[in-house]
Amino acid sequence: MTKRKPELLAPAGNLKKLKTALAFGADAVYFGSPKFSLRVRINEFGLKELKQGIEIVHAAGKKAYVTMNILAHNKHIKAAEAHIKKLKELKPDALFVADPGIISLIKRVWPEVKISLSTQANSTNWMNAQFWKDQGVSRVILARELSLDEIKEIKEKVKGLEIESFVQGALCMAYSGRCFLSKQLKDRDANLGDCVQPCRWKYEIKPIGHDQSFILGEEEHGSYILNSQDLCLLKRAQELFKIKLDAFKIEGRAKSVYYLANVIGAWREAIDTVSAKGTSKEKQKKLDYLYKEIEDKLYHRTYTEGFMFKEGKEAQNLKNENRVSDWEFCGQVISSERQKGKYIIKIKVHNTLLVKDKLELVRPPYRVEKFTLKKMVDSKTKEILDEAHGGGGGQIIEIETDFAAPEYSVLRRKLK
Repeated sequence: MTKRKPELLAPAGNLKKLKTALAFGADAVYFGSPKFSLRVRINEFGLKELKQGIEIVHAAGKKAYVTMNILAHNKHIKAAEAHIKKLKELKPDALFVADPGIISLIKRVWPEVKISLSTQANSTNWMNAQFWKDQGVSRVILARELSLDEIKEIKEKVKGLEIESFVQGALCMAYSGRCFLSKQLKDRDANLGDCVQPCRWKYEIKPIGHDQSFILGEEEHGSYILNSQDLCLLKRAQELFKIKLDAFKIEGRAKSVYYLANVIGAWREAIDTVSAKGTSKEKQKKLDYLYKEIEDKLYHRTYTEGFMFKEGKEAQNLKNENRVSDWEFCGQVISSERQKGKYIIKIKVHNTLLVKDKLELVRPPYRVEKFTLKKMVDSKTKEILDEAHGGGGGQIIEIETDFAAPEYSVLRRKLK
């Protein structure tokens, strides 16, 4: 008997990222306008793109969620009401909201729409979750500071409420992202989506009095007392299934298509593996492999299990600023065509690609094809190339392989 699968929810900062997430197995995608979403920068979703994104997601038979999760000020209310009216015409499947005032607006302007409570609202207990259910919220995206047992209790006690939880992505040093450092230091409000990430700056700590001291963790690159590690619960997928979460959420609307392809693909494979037949030991072996793949082949801060399993004891990064990978993203597939028993793959180059490079092509849901690049040609001129580069608009090349590569597959090369 197969197990019930949680929804795999992917982020998107533009339409290409949205399409990549869908190609690699996302069940739903969330995105939003910079003005009302907690992503002002690296966010290309105007009203036109929101409409296109919702249509693309629905055409794929998946769900589109639009974020309106800022903590609004008076100046936002009138524009927020107009935005809700526009969204009503576009028909996303749900709105992600943190502010009770915005929720009231939505219920007045568009009472039929499903509302998901954003993690910014800091829901940390079952009575809180019950309160929001009573207000008409259909799903709660829990605060990231909860343990597995706490989440399980909320799920068990609040019947009929969907529960979503983050399983991968950046963590914030402030409670579920409610940080005021950026506003204080640079007048850019993190709670309006414009964080400058001062938690990742280098600081000098100076005592005020002669008898004061401060213990400071430090590594070779500097001190990172506010810089959290990144969350990754891939190895724990079997345990996550047991508490019957409705959705596994991936953070990263500002991340690259390469990041999304690997992380969404790995989680798609993990969810399908756990829900299929097989022994727990066999499944865990696959989960460990997927974890190792993304740990070794993505650029990220060192991974942590955050609060869910270790009560946050390892969520503060005192070891290392980041994990440097031996692999570099070098291209994304545009098309793949079979010709005379081979496949001609068109690739838009990112970074650098050299003949004789050791390559891996990652194709949906998460299949890794290893090969050495023997030949590539410029897609327009058909000139044979020794190297290609991703500067400007990104060079488009063609390579020949023994395997198909669906559109949005990604290519990486070994650096060492």
